[in-house]
Amino acid sequence: MNLTTFPALPVLLVDDEAQFLFSASLSLNSEGIDNVIQCQDSRDVMSILSERSFSVVVLDMLMPHLSGWDLLPMVVRDFPDLPVIIITAVNAVKTAVDCMKEGTFDYLVKPVDKVRLVTTVRRAIEVRELRDENTRLKDYLLSDKLEQPDVFSEIITQNPVMRSIFQYIEAIAENTLPVLITGETGVGKELVAKALHRLSGRTGELVTVNVAGLDDHLFADTLFGHKKGAFTGADAARNGLVEQASGGALFLDEIGDLSIESQVKLLRLLQEGKYYPLGEDVPKLTDARIIVATNRDIDALMKAETFRRDLYYRLQTHHIHLPPLRARREDFPLLVEHFLDKAARQLAKNKPMVPAEFFTLLGVYHFPGNIRELESMIFDAVSRHKGGVLSMESFKAKIGHQPLASQGAGAENGRNKPLPFTDLLPTLDQLPALKDAEQLLIMEALKRSDGNQTIAAQLLGMSRQALHNRLSRARRLG
Repeated sequence: MNLTTFPALPVLLVDDEAQFLFSASLSLNSEGIDNVIQCQDSRDVMSILSERSFSVVVLDMLMPHLSGWDLLPMVVRDFPDLPVIIITAVNAVKTAVDCMKEGTFDYLVKPVDKVRLVTTVRRAIEVRELRDENTRLKDYLLSDKLEQPDVFSEIITQNPVMRSIFQYIEAIAENTLPVLITGETGVGKELVAKALHRLSGRTGELVTVNVAGLDDHLFADTLFGHKKGAFTGADAARNGLVEQASGGALFLDEIGDLSIESQVKLLRLLQEGKYYPLGEDVPKLTDARIIVATNRDIDALMKAETFRRDLYYRLQTHHIHLPPLRARREDFPLLVEHFLDKAARQLAKNKPMVPAEFFTLLGVYHFPGNIRELESMIFDAVSRHKGGVLSMESFKAKIGHQPLASQGAGAENGRNKPLPFTDLLPTLDQLPALKDAEQLLIMEALKRSDGNQTIAAQLLGMSRQALHNRLSRARRLG
């Protein structure tokens, strides 16, 4: 098992009672918080904090030499981003108010309840991670640079939105909180998950599973495993994918298709870091980071009550939304070049030349399948290619029967509604003349095709010669 310590920055426990330090460390360790450092002499606290970074400090109020009250303002002053949890034997409102005034994150009353201790420390760890992440993100955005651009080499792009997404990924990569990746089919969600994992520094593997179509039993068995005899056919114990992802990350694709029952299990895994293999009464701990992805509209799913809001709020702490290919038209040349190289190599053919109007043709297409669809179109064309210039016939055949890309606000996708109409039709004197309506359609088609008459004619469903005749007639009459 490839376990990593959690959190990445240790928790510092400060108390003069050795028994409390032992029991508190044991309680935290049993819940997966195993990176803990103990300090029994309060005089050593400031030097310890100056030597390395910590996630959180748990500080006893009453200690010899330097009390918690003495240390608190010093820690807050010198380490303002470090959450401090005070342990006190006095359960009083004034004590709580005084603690908060001094800048403490929270306070606990002795004897400290185990559940309250673990919950408070875990919450403080998350706050510290988010603060550090915000600082990193601000630095990335202000510097407009990538620390490790090679990690994103599989994602072919020069789009500025994608670059900002890469900067965000670098900022959140080392965090342990879950990540939600959304975007249409074929935009590269799994590639983003792989880049995120490579940047995380986690030593375990990235384990991927598509959860679409898994019923609740199969979901639980796939992720959590089972013990021998847990159900009919369980002839041997089996570890689940969560255990396989120890020290790494678990990538759940198509999370929007997960059943409500399975969503409850996933929520418990996220909240507690625990899971129960089928047939087991004793939970197991996991340190696997959870990354999920979907092409579904989560807001619509929540309104339809098929996706739990509490699960969504837990997942969307870090949300990466990938733009569709039609919003990344500057990437067409790079992607086409990449896929032509790849197709020629795999199909053992000479790499074809691209005709001048090729990118204009791609620019009018909606690409519902996004990058994956573009790749398949290019592979299909290269497989038919004989030599010289790449034929555009297979692209024209595909594009001629599919939605067209929007051009500006209010533009329609497709040929069925080239002119907008409201519910109330205009009167006859308000309608454009037939020749004017025809001219509007032609001008829109030429606009979308960057003036290419061959492509504009295809968009209008007519021959190039017919379009040329109409334009010539319009010029004569104009």
